[in-house]
Amino acid sequence: MQRQLNIRNELAEIPRLAQEVEAFCEAAGVEAGSVHPVNLVLDEWITNLISYAFPDRQEHRIGVELHAGPEGLTVEVTDDGTPFNPLEDAPEVSLEGDVEERAVGGLGLHFMKTLMDDIHYDRRDGVNRLRLQRRPRG
Repeated sequence: MQRQLNIRNELAEIPRLAQEVEAFCEAAGVEAGSVHPVNLVLDEWITNLISYAFPDRQEHRIGVELHAGPEGLTVEVTDDGTPFNPLEDAPEVSLEGDVEERAVGGLGLHFMKTLMDDIHYDRRDGVNRLRLQRRPRG
């Protein structure tokens, strides 16, 4: 099963996206334990895109393609914003020390790497493509 969604680069779109992901996962029979982790990662990634990838502050579209099958749930996010490869460009996050003393930021990428089984990024023809996969746990 597959579904293509498009959202505007506005924070108000994130709750709607989460609802669409939940509805898709339920209809596709994706195990319930995968829905929250995928939505958490999407929330973090889309928030970062909206906050940093569009310096012109104009309206842009962000594509979210969902695919469910025996291999689990695959999500591909596409955007025409500033290139950013989370696998190479993001600084390492330290989880050491007290929360109050740590630098702000970076945990979203930590969640992504921890909660997803496969992450792939590329940029083609001016479009960033982030593919995330979460395999079944059961």
